[in-house]
Amino acid sequence: MTNKIGYLGPRGTFTKVAVDAIFNGENKQSYTTIPECIDAVEQGEVKFSVVPLENAIEGSVNLTIDYLIQKKLLKIISEIVVPIRQHLMVHPLNQSNWKEINFVYSHSHAIAQCHHFLHSEMQEVRAEYMTSTGAAAKFVSDNPELKIGAIANQLAAEEYGLSIVQKDIHDFTNNHTRFVVLHKDNYELESKKMEIKGHKTTLIVSLGSDQAGALHQVLSVFAWRRLNLSKIESRPMKTGLGNYFFLIDVEEKMDDVHIPNAIAELESLGCKVNVLGSYPYYTYNGLSVNHN
Repeated sequence: MTNKIGYLGPRGTFTKVAVDAIFNGENKQSYTTIPECIDAVEQGEVKFSVVPLENAIEGSVNLTIDYLIQKKLLKIISEIVVPIRQHLMVHPLNQSNWKEINFVYSHSHAIAQCHHFLHSEMQEVRAEYMTSTGAAAKFVSDNPELKIGAIANQLAAEEYGLSIVQKDIHDFTNNHTRFVVLHKDNYELESKKMEIKGHKTTLIVSLGSDQAGALHQVLSVFAWRRLNLSKIESRPMKTGLGNYFFLIDVEEKMDDVHIPNAIAELESLGCKVNVLGSYPYYTYNGLSVNHN
């Protein structure tokens, strides 16, 4: 199998920042969409793929969750949290008259994260969605004759030779995004560049029947074992209205007793349980990394 690392590209995305923070020197392949990143692992084009899973402001990246669970069911083998800083940038030829731009391009999440700035400072500017912040920066770089700008990060400005005209235009300073590393099987990936902050085990739980107190029973399975849940989220199973599964993050590494016994008890209650991954997580502090 190839040792390539796939990621949501092109160069200059926050996903690329996450990739560079974990990996060093490997061959990195960008993809246009999240499904393409996930397919690349399943089809053996890359060994790992890195995709966004959740943003502190906008919530879960539902495309990642739904496609990963419904289509491929790969394993999460690592997680990294990256601080999100959004900047407004233009082509250097338009730097002096940047307030005359007519359109601003970015990913839908980035535009939503900069709502206050756009609403108060650029009311006449139309926001256009792109597949990623990096793609938006590339589009602005490739079209210097247009009066347009992009919302993206520092790396994107450097990669595509753009001028940052307004820094830190995001609405909230505590904005972070969770990125996960995917692999075909369980694989112990420990970054040589980052310090492990802890471990998680992510479970997919489907309730056995629509009965009163079913969710309470599920939560009790973890509570009496003192297994801390950092996240529980429902997603539609896409099999009909009212049918949901639960995505549960347990703040503990898979062991031989507590989590397996919790899974066994859930199954005895009629639930279907899949382990999406048990993995270390890291926190990127925003310092410079080698973007190769």
